Amino acid sequence: QVKTPDRAMDIMLNGWLLYQALSCRIWARTAFYQASGAYGFRDQLQDGMALTFAEPSETRAHLLRVAGRQFPEGDVQHWWLPHSGQGVRTKISDDRVWLAYGVALYVERSGDAALLDEVLPFLEGPRLGANEHDSFFQPQTSDEKATVYQHCALALDQALKLLGQHGLPLMGTGDWNDGMNRVGEGGKGESVWLGWLTLRTIDMFAPIAATREPARAEAWHEAAHHLREAIEREAWDGEWYRRASYDDGTWLGSVDSDACKIDAIAQSWAVLSRHAGKDRAAQAMKSLDRELILWLDRLALLFTPPFDAGQHDPGYIKGYPPGLRENGGQYTHAAMWSIAAFAELGDGDRAHGLFELLNPINHARKPAEVGRYKVEPYVIAADVYSVPPHRGRGGWTWYTGSAAWMYRSGIESILGISRAGDKLTLKPEIPGSWPGFEATVRVGPASYRIKVRRGSNEQVGARFDEKDMPPANGMFTAPIHADGVHEWTIVIPDGS
Repeated sequence: QVKTPDRAMDIMLNGWLLYQALSCRIWARTAFYQASGAYGFRDQLQDGMALTFAEPSETRAHLLRVAGRQFPEGDVQHWWLPHSGQGVRTKISDDRVWLAYGVALYVERSGDAALLDEVLPFLEGPRLGANEHDSFFQPQTSDEKATVYQHCALALDQALKLLGQHGLPLMGTGDWNDGMNRVGEGGKGESVWLGWLTLRTIDMFAPIAATREPARAEAWHEAAHHLREAIEREAWDGEWYRRASYDDGTWLGSVDSDACKIDAIAQSWAVLSRHAGKDRAAQAMKSLDRELILWLDRLALLFTPPFDAGQHDPGYIKGYPPGLRENGGQYTHAAMWSIAAFAELGDGDRAHGLFELLNPINHARKPAEVGRYKVEPYVIAADVYSVPPHRGRGGWTWYTGSAAWMYRSGIESILGISRAGDKLTLKPEIPGSWPGFEATVRVGPASYRIKVRRGSNEQVGARFDEKDMPPANGMFTAPIHADGVHEWTIVIPDGS
């Protein structure tokens, strides 16, 4: 539970966001605007990441669930129905990378390395043909089994083999943005964003491999070196990073593009990957701020301009009217990554400013705002329309992965509260106008009362249970105890 100068932020972080993520995304997997009951491979993986504090057993159970939806070739079911196991096999490219990312994050936070040695079977089913986008069928459970570690390593190996002419990951029939399902359908289009995600995942998962298969870990690091060089060489557009390339080699997310000249996620993940050059990362987020965040209109666009009558066909995303949903509207999931990226750069003012802009409570403070937004002010909307006559109107609510990422962007990125095995960590990136904040964190039977306040450089430091515990590289850490109530007082530099 947190107490900050932003009451609307507290309301969302202290209840509504985790309620939305757990009840709607993990348990029900259905809502007013989308009713399926299916698990999405990448989708609930990300939702579960928000539960590593409140309900780590739920995160663990889901990681075991998804790892068992993999084929021996390394790819996975993109989504499946749990009562029958029927689902869709696709050429969507990012699912397999998220598996290793999610497992590595859970192990880092919980310290539960035993998860890696759990044994799960593969699925068996027909491979996709060269001209097939996807196939819906009921797979069989294979006699072949592997540990969770091996499932992750296989998926990451496959991801690193599927590179295009620029040395970037192949787009397939969609990366995170499924609506771009024809950008790389011919097997040549490449994804810059997926390159950033892959780099971050290698950094997280390779240390696990290094204790088991040092040669494999070294091969991943070598592949990461070449991938990073390829992105910096091929994908920088002058003021921001390009998003992807079509099968014919034409760039998407470039100033020369007829649509989607700049895409948010290629910029935010340049920062979140921790692999973009410092100056370019800062410039990319400056461009994102200038081109995509409409502060006065209280919108954060996925990209601009929308797809309409351009030469290329990116996929079904072009079937949405311009400015609606993924087609140049606010796609809130991506905007949450922008919050985290601003915080990663140390810009607490913009990180919190964007959180405040996206907070649904702040879209319903007055009758005119209610009339504009038109959806529930206590849950996140997956999308917000960006064009008249529906500018500022919320799209579908409840069933969106945005809730989990908003929780993480607030707790982990802005307030800086996290866990690393047997330690709590704190690295706040709060706005300069805040005098501080308070939080209560429970880990099992133990409770931690955290007070963060500003002070002079001479006062910066921390006391934990009356013992001095100075920061290291701006990071404050405290041990996790078996029980008891513990006081943690932290002084950070004055924000002026």
